[in-house]
Amino acid sequence: MTEKPTMLHYIHQEQQILTKILDQYPKNIDVSLVTLPKSERLLILGTGSSINAALSAKYYIERHAQIQITIEEPYNYLNYANYLAENQLVLAISQSGQSTATIDALNRLSNSNKKIAVTSIPDSEICQAADSVLDILSGRELVGYVTLGFSATVLNLMLFGLRLGVKKGLITPAQEQAELSEFQKIVSSINETISKTITFFEANKKELASAHRFMSIGYGPSFGTTKEMETKFSETVRVPSQGIDLEAFMHGPYLEMRPDYRLFFLDTPAKSNVREKAALLKNYEEKVTPHTFLISVVKEQPESEKELVLHSITDEEKAPILLIIPFQVLCWYISKEKGIDITQRIFTDFSQAVKSKTTIQQYV
Repeated sequence: MTEKPTMLHYIHQEQQILTKILDQYPKNIDVSLVTLPKSERLLILGTGSSINAALSAKYYIERHAQIQITIEEPYNYLNYANYLAENQLVLAISQSGQSTATIDALNRLSNSNKKIAVTSIPDSEICQAADSVLDILSGRELVGYVTLGFSATVLNLMLFGLRLGVKKGLITPAQEQAELSEFQKIVSSINETISKTITFFEANKKELASAHRFMSIGYGPSFGTTKEMETKFSETVRVPSQGIDLEAFMHGPYLEMRPDYRLFFLDTPAKSNVREKAALLKNYEEKVTPHTFLISVVKEQPESEKELVLHSITDEEKAPILLIIPFQVLCWYISKEKGIDITQRIFTDFSQAVKSKTTIQQYV
């Protein structure tokens, strides 16, 4: 009898699947980009992990495709926006392809828009509301806490932005290949990142498992990572968890800090003034709580057990691909240490009761 897949099972698949995604480039992206948009504006619709993925890829897409991005929650956009998009490129993200709000918003948009469904199920309901489909190539994830699909979405969105830049004549073939080479190096370090994170967890097991409140602080592209940490920790570790922007934290939330809070700082190759501000904040908060951790793609070596140093990344906008992996791994191990069996489904009637999905989700 085949053992049923788990969240950890999908995490361990990420290096292999993301490598496959790179191998399929540009063919897979070109299927969705059958015609070039005339507009220099891109609207991205998504909820939960989908919007977190969009936030993670936003700056990379904008820089390489030279396109202005607006990211919206589809439910609010559908029900409260005073001006619905016209003549724009629209990406609607739903890994399951069954998110009712995203499908409804896509259906309400004028046909003057170029509508692309971004999903892991290319024959799902959302595809019927779109002009073309970007298959993220992760397949159906049979657990409720998506990890592989999130990472696949982030990478595909970045590759979409790269290819759009190529088609617009903004990126040369040599530059395109250089970008792909960098992506490959990052993806090839995922398994190593998983191993490093397990070691990090073992060194800090007691501190992490006894936590009653988690926070993570990032900036720029890594803000999307902090929001996905918030989503995943809430789903699995099941204690209050928050991902927050560096500057936003300094404008009020710092007053909430207590000595028993667990605080993660993300360290990326940002501008020197941004990293300096992050360092000042970290130094200050270390006086408030001894439970302060660092996840870095910049440092060469950790200075303590509370630092997790990953593969070096020189382009800040690509860092989210790797930065989310430690949080995904920690979700699994912290929840197990707390005695939470996330392989056992809870609230199984939820999506049906609140009509958040078009059908009951078939998870193991």
